[in-house]
Amino acid sequence: MLKYIAIRVAQIIFTFFVFLTLIFFLLNAQPGSSLIDQFTDPNMTAEMRQAIAKSFGLDKPLHEQYLIYLGNFLTGNLGVSFSNYPRPVIEIIFERAPRTLILFLSSTTLAFTIGFTMGKILAWRRGKVTEYVATIGGVTLYTIFLPWFGLMMIWFFAFILGWFPLGKFLDPVLWRGAPFNSDVIFGQMLTTASAVVVALFIVYFISRRLDPIRRQPTQIGGALVIGAAVLAVWIPHPAARYALDILHHLILPIATLATVSFAGSMLLTRNSMLETLREDFVMAARAKGLPDNVVRDKHAARNAMLPVVTAFVFGLALAIDGGVVTETIFSWPGMGQTLLQAVSRKDIPLAIGGLIFGGSLALTAHLIADILYAYLDPRIRYS
Repeated sequence: MLKYIAIRVAQIIFTFFVFLTLIFFLLNAQPGSSLIDQFTDPNMTAEMRQAIAKSFGLDKPLHEQYLIYLGNFLTGNLGVSFSNYPRPVIEIIFERAPRTLILFLSSTTLAFTIGFTMGKILAWRRGKVTEYVATIGGVTLYTIFLPWFGLMMIWFFAFILGWFPLGKFLDPVLWRGAPFNSDVIFGQMLTTASAVVVALFIVYFISRRLDPIRRQPTQIGGALVIGAAVLAVWIPHPAARYALDILHHLILPIATLATVSFAGSMLLTRNSMLETLREDFVMAARAKGLPDNVVRDKHAARNAMLPVVTAFVFGLALAIDGGVVTETIFSWPGMGQTLLQAVSRKDIPLAIGGLIFGGSLALTAHLIADILYAYLDPRIRYS
């Protein structure tokens, strides 16, 4: 297994190198020079233009520019953003990438959980009225036009009912003169969420070693303890009201994305589950007299998860693509909106940074999917 992972990591590094190379030469092959266009900005002094030209090696041959480009990347220097001058691109990515990650990790995980749970139940109870209703509703949501649906969610829940903010990342009135930086608070929230996920996984794996009678109470009790610990940390925190404001702004976009996305996981789980239920090992588990929920969840559903998990992991990796639309609708200042603005303003360094961010997520997702395959299906073994 370790040998396989090492080979896959080497392949990913090579693929990423090819990806960087293609980005460089494709941008240099386009007509005109967007860098020269930016140099005509009257807000830039001659010293600024000269510094940017030197950092990109524009006064050197193309192959030397390419080597400078690779060298800058390896040292973490992605250049300076033209539209946010003089802020470095890497600083902008570190600021906005967590916003995209928390938005799409939350919505995709919620959609996967709901979709997988509903999908396996529908497959197990095939032919019931609930299956037809859920399938029709799922197909409708899966094929709905996301921009229109997002605007309708904003119009109904934010404008008509007034339950949620109309958009943005935070309430400027509340944060005016706040003693805390929003990025710092957001980072603390992201750290807390990561700790909660790790703790839940630990509880899950510990409970797997227990007998079925004690397993579910252990999982529920562990989740309650983790939730109580989070509340104990955040309730007395001086930034609690500001963290709640960020959460308040997160609810509507997460709910919108999860409502649209869960249908795909549900339909994929249902189809995969129907195929798995015909396998011999499922029939053998039934013949042993095992309870229905054990046959469904432990034997059938685990093997039916393979294509669903693949779609889930790749959905996380390609979040930046959907982020361009979603973040624009909800005015969410993440990587999707940043990439769109960089392209529209011909901010090539920032656009390259956004593409590198998306490419690294996609390649990492491939590695995670391969490892999960071996864990979920005992029949798969990598030498």
